[in-house]
Amino acid sequence: MGTCCKSCMTRMPFATLMATVMMLIGVGIFCGTMYRGASLSIIMFDHVFYMKLIWIEAIQIIFLCIAASMAALGFMILFVGFLATGATRHKVYRSWGSRLVGRVVCAVFMVITYILKIIWIVILCFLSIVTFLYTIFWKMCQSERIQTHKDCIDLDQFRFMFPADLREEDYKVCGEYEVKAFCKDGVEKAEVMFILATLSCLLIILSLVHYLMCLSANYAHIRGHEKFQELQEMQNLTEMEYSAASKDRF
Repeated sequence: MGTCCKSCMTRMPFATLMATVMMLIGVGIFCGTMYRGASLSIIMFDHVFYMKLIWIEAIQIIFLCIAASMAALGFMILFVGFLATGATRHKVYRSWGSRLVGRVVCAVFMVITYILKIIWIVILCFLSIVTFLYTIFWKMCQSERIQTHKDCIDLDQFRFMFPADLREEDYKVCGEYEVKAFCKDGVEKAEVMFILATLSCLLIILSLVHYLMCLSANYAHIRGHEKFQELQEMQNLTEMEYSAASKDRF
């Protein structure tokens, strides 16, 4: 029982497994919070600024596709990690052809992971800007004069966020209903979602960096196993020649 357990432990790619768990947690939180944050933003812009953001609904579908794609990528890299770890590596990568395929697969996944890391860094930058803007909105909502409805929330300095044909009066959030729809129902809840999405994005980037290190190590292990295999074949050939020479002598 102990020997069997020890054998299984030596075949387990713990580093890749940890990166996969980080990836799944990060993608799950990211997609859930971004979906919720986008839904709250749609309702807020509709009730306060009378804007129909239909394109955000398409982005919500993209979030679900991202979750499925990243999860599939994580499990595929985990499978490669299992093949390149411990005694499994010695059984799978015996021939020259299998070792070549293993190295090519690792190299392809390294390129894909590197490209994804750049994409997620861009997403992180975008999310940081969105979170910063929503934090400014929340600070504006915290004003005592706004909460007592003595002043309006003036968003004139944020014209770049709105379409050019928006009416002048729509840049001001006034009245109990609009302030509540903007601050309490929209900004306050959406800001939390975007903060969590930003943190989950950091976790995804960290897992991708971890994947790159694991894939590089797997590539080196497969390449090193090829040299070890050649050395072992040379040693076996030398022993066979020595045995043949000993038989001829006697």
